Amino acid sequence: MPEMPREILDLRDDLAQHGDQEVTVVAYLKPRSGKEEETRELLFSLIEPTLVEPGCIQYALYRSNDDPSVFMFFEIWRSKEDLDKHLTMPHLKPLYERKSDLLSEDIDVKLYTMASDSPE
Repeated sequence: MPEMPREILDLRDDLAQHGDQEVTVVAYLKPRSGKEEETRELLFSLIEPTLVEPGCIQYALYRSNDDPSVFMFFEIWRSKEDLDKHLTMPHLKPLYERKSDLLSEDIDVKLYTMASDSPE
């Protein structure tokens, strides 16, 4: 497997703080000019295999209304362990391999934990 991008490795390091809490990820991806559709196709290819991973509660791709070249993944994982396993899955390999060709900047990844009570 290709080396994980630095921002993904940093994310794995940050997960240690979250114990067994549910983890929400928001990741922004900005394609290079002219690479928007190729990037969109690659990102769409990640959805189906990710949704069947153990611990995946939600994995959805959005496109910005303000700048249609910007994509955002919104993910909810049962635990940091589940997210950590996701980051090593073979279906992410094409993204890791093609990141510098397709994206104009590093993936902007943020982790969140729910601050309010769960809306159950």
